[in-house]
Amino acid sequence: MTSDDELDWAKGAGLIPAIVQHCVTAEVLMLGYMNAEALAATRASGFVTFWSRSKQRLWKKGETSGHVLAVQAIHADCDRDTLLIEAEPHGPTCHLGSASCFGNAARPPLAFLGELDALVARRDTERPTGSYTTALFEAGIRRIAQKVGEEGVETALAAVAQDDDALKGEAADLVYHLLVLLRTRGLSLADVATVLAQRHARAG
Repeated sequence: MTSDDELDWAKGAGLIPAIVQHCVTAEVLMLGYMNAEALAATRASGFVTFWSRSKQRLWKKGETSGHVLAVQAIHADCDRDTLLIEAEPHGPTCHLGSASCFGNAARPPLAFLGELDALVARRDTERPTGSYTTALFEAGIRRIAQKVGEEGVETALAAVAQDDDALKGEAADLVYHLLVLLRTRGLSLADVATVLAQRHARAG
C-alpha cells in the first residue's frame, strides 16, 4: 500500500478516517480516526489503534473490553486520505455488544458463508468432541466425498420435484459438506471464489 509518509495527513488536520472491515465476511465493523502515531502503533502491535478525538490520546480498540481487532491488511484509498483496515475481531466490535457498530444493516448477504468456512477450518484444527464436523473429518475424505455426492443428488432431485424450501435446505447441506471436503484438501471457499473470478475475467 501507500507508505505512511505518502498519506495525505494535511487534509484532515493530521487525522485520517480508518474504516475497519471484517477480514473474512467483509462486514464493515466501525469507523475511527488515526494520526501518524496511531497508525505506527497499529503496525507495531498488530492491533487497531485509533486517535481518540474525545480523550485526545491513543486508543487501542478493546483496551478495556478485550475485544481487540487483529490487523490482517491495511489499504489506502486513491486519494491517500482514507484507510481501509481488514481485521479479525476478537469479540463484538460495538460497545453495545453487536458485531458491527452499524448493526445488521452493514452485514453483506453472503457474509455467513465466510464465517462458516472459518468455523469449518477451526473444527478441523480443534476437533471438539461431539461436533458433527469433527466426526466428518475423522471419517476421512472418502466418506466426506460420498456425502457431497449424496447431497448433490438430493439437491438436484429437490430442484425438479420439491418446493423452494426443500431446495434451499438441500442446497445448504450441499454447500456445508462441500466446505468440509475442500478443507480436507487444505482448500477454502476463497480458493473456489478465486477460480470463479479468474474464469469471469477471461470470459470478459
